[in-house]
Amino acid sequence: MTLRAVASAFAVSIMNNQDTAFGWPITLTNPAGLAAPLVGRSQDIAQLIDPETGQVVSGRMATAALATSDIFAAGFTELPRAIADASIKPWLVSFDDVNGSSYLFKVSESNPDNTLDCIVLHLERYTL
Repeated sequence: MTLRAVASAFAVSIMNNQDTAFGWPITLTNPAGLAAPLVGRSQDIAQLIDPETGQVVSGRMATAALATSDIFAAGFTELPRAIADASIKPWLVSFDDVNGSSYLFKVSESNPDNTLDCIVLHLERYTL
């Protein structure tokens, strides 16, 4: 097994392991309505630090990282992406916080890493 394959397997195992790593239940829904429960890494941070000044600024940063192989194994035929046209239903991501409150987001940016078999989705709050 090549070092690249080992790194990819290790990254996926960290994202998917719910017992000893960062794995967290995440639901992914495509614009056609296909929804699948996946496991990945999610975050939802209410305060951000401006990297230029070091000052706390008001904001929210939510992301989800998923294994691309898990996305395709769940039946999706393409990777999630941002959809700028507001008349078209977006890709949706939902997950609970540690207190059990559920949040729904739309994908605002998609950053696939084809070396490590993962994709990082930048999210923004979405209301149906």
